[in-house]
Amino acid sequence: MSSAEDLDRHFREAVSGLRSPDHAASPGGALDTRTALDLFDAQLESRHTDAAARWMQQQGRGYYTIGSSGHEGNAALALALRPTDPALLHYRSGAFYCARARQAGGVDAVRDMLLGVAAGAEEPIAGGRHKVYGRRELAVIPQTSTISSHLPRAVGVAWSIARAKRLGAECAWPEDAVVCCSFGDASVNHSTAAGAISSACHAAYQGLPMPVLFVCEDNGLGISVPTPHDWVRRAYGDRPPLAYFAADGCDPSAAFATASEAVAHVRKHRQPAFLHLSMVRFLGHAGSDAEAAYRLPSEVAADLRRDPLLATARLLTATGVLTEEQVLDRYDEVGGRVFAIAKEALDSEPLTTAAEIAAPIAPRRPDLVGAAARRTSEPPAGPGGEPVTVAQAITRTLADLLDSYPEMVVFGEDVGRKGGVYGLTRGLQRRFGSARVFDTLLDEQAILGLALGAGLSGLLPVAEIQYLAYLHNAEDQLRGEAATLQFFSQGQYRNPLVVRIAGYGYQRGFGGHFHNDNALGVLRDIPGLVIASPSRPDDAAAMLRTCVAAGKVDGTVSAFLEPIALYHTRDLYTEGDNAWLAAHPPSTEHVPIGQARTYGAGADLTLVTFGNGLHISLRVARRLERQGIACRVVDLRWLAPLPVEDLLREARATGRVLVVDETRRTGGVSEGVVTALVDAGFTGAIRRVAGVDSFIPLGEAAQLVLVSEADVERAAGELLSAGPHPHR
Repeated sequence: MSSAEDLDRHFREAVSGLRSPDHAASPGGALDTRTALDLFDAQLESRHTDAAARWMQQQGRGYYTIGSSGHEGNAALALALRPTDPALLHYRSGAFYCARARQAGGVDAVRDMLLGVAAGAEEPIAGGRHKVYGRRELAVIPQTSTISSHLPRAVGVAWSIARAKRLGAECAWPEDAVVCCSFGDASVNHSTAAGAISSACHAAYQGLPMPVLFVCEDNGLGISVPTPHDWVRRAYGDRPPLAYFAADGCDPSAAFATASEAVAHVRKHRQPAFLHLSMVRFLGHAGSDAEAAYRLPSEVAADLRRDPLLATARLLTATGVLTEEQVLDRYDEVGGRVFAIAKEALDSEPLTTAAEIAAPIAPRRPDLVGAAARRTSEPPAGPGGEPVTVAQAITRTLADLLDSYPEMVVFGEDVGRKGGVYGLTRGLQRRFGSARVFDTLLDEQAILGLALGAGLSGLLPVAEIQYLAYLHNAEDQLRGEAATLQFFSQGQYRNPLVVRIAGYGYQRGFGGHFHNDNALGVLRDIPGLVIASPSRPDDAAAMLRTCVAAGKVDGTVSAFLEPIALYHTRDLYTEGDNAWLAAHPPSTEHVPIGQARTYGAGADLTLVTFGNGLHISLRVARRLERQGIACRVVDLRWLAPLPVEDLLREARATGRVLVVDETRRTGGVSEGVVTALVDAGFTGAIRRVAGVDSFIPLGEAAQLVLVSEADVERAAGELLSAGPHPHR
């Protein structure tokens, strides 16, 4: 169908050919008269909203034209659910949103959608930041571009409902809620979808409650690429314990009856189900898509005969609920109201400042975070009050936090009975139970999705990714899902999360790229993500406490990077000196986000570093001091946000800065450090030593691409001999 006008004309002509019976009758089946009318009105609102969006684009104030025309059968799905059932929706869910608003009452769905099209700041969920379906009052959780990236979160939400009750935590959803997650037939092939559905089945197979309804709205096209006939059914139609339901989504009676059956199954059995709704797609993929380039006229005509609005009109006239004249009157009345709202939306005010746009990304209330961090219970003293390693500090702090936050859960691969690959969670499951400390399947997308759903639902997740290299196949769960939720909901929804990640290089005896990974560029690029990078045991404890408290208070998402090579390190300068150990800090201590730590007060050279670089830099500083060169070493501790104020102060104290960066020269942390100094007006000398732009090989060859003490000492000498004392 080439245009909204053509689609409108076809509907009018087809309705004019309908004939009402002599006697009125109920639509029959599960779809009673009132429900049928609500369904039809929601479909009409959605269809006219698509037309209005394209008209707004022509007026220069419409920025989103991915429409729902042809998918209006999803209104039947909405009416089969309850308005308190959390919904994570496909981008063709206009009729679903309209139907849910009618269920709940008090929400003008059309106004919401058209303000989103206009990017108006008054739009109630994203506030003009993007066109999304979302409303807290409707339990609709905003999704941005649902190429199945929302499915892992949906699984996490479903898992959390029963788990929150088991832990006595307050859950955002009713105890018998069904989680609805919809997506297209092309997205069903994405690895994220396959992994999420597999993880739901994996949980249900073990008897864990998993009340999620996966809804595939199958229009047979992925933009221009056809979905093979019967592929979706073949892929998901016979996969216990996933119950499979299928219906013609263009037939209102069939769609409502089958959706009701699927919802009832999930609600009763608390097991996942797959609802396969056959749809059609009108007006192309989006406003710029020319279907004539890849579709035959006969294919478009066949779809028109299945128009869901026409099917509902046919049902209503065939049963005498409405005459054909009343159908058209209703159609025009809704259209008039929709276009009146569209005209108002043209005059809506957009966001006007960068600060206003970015405000919801990462709210920071350090005083409240500090107060929350200090409320944690005091951990028991270690054996004989001995200082601890980094690993021991993290273990004890996790126990402390689990004691303090009853809604906190710790999970990941091997973290339960085994206690983690490096033993950092050893004993926690025995002490706190398998409901709070548990193993997951080996899928990082599933782990992060579980965490995102748990945080959204009222729990406080601390997830573990076994190695930094394993994060990269799942990093969009942080970038596209975790970090965007507060941004696209103006903080109405949030997913507090701490992701513990073992990483960096220098691990001996067990290495190679997958176990010695120093690639942080993708994390540093995520707006609002906190990147914590402790090196010392006391910092590891205090910073972990801060990250969890920030999640609780501000909904902060934190990546907590743990240096594997320093987990069990005891010595610093000489063998047996135990100088890397530290007393476990009391629970009143925490490290504010974005605050660095300085060692020494030398006036000749400032070494700026983090992670393993701190161990290296302190050793080099000791040797330089013996040569009469007084150094200070700055441990950044936080890689995002960078501690710019502390960094600048310590740089100006000497006028010479050497950045010791164990990550790669390109895309590594030092790029941000140098830029921050230059942006702040630092005019002294700056040099950096960084890892080679290479993956890390196995064995001793790894030392050839990692920063060494010799590299740092040589660079320091070159910097110091470059000229007279620079400006500070």
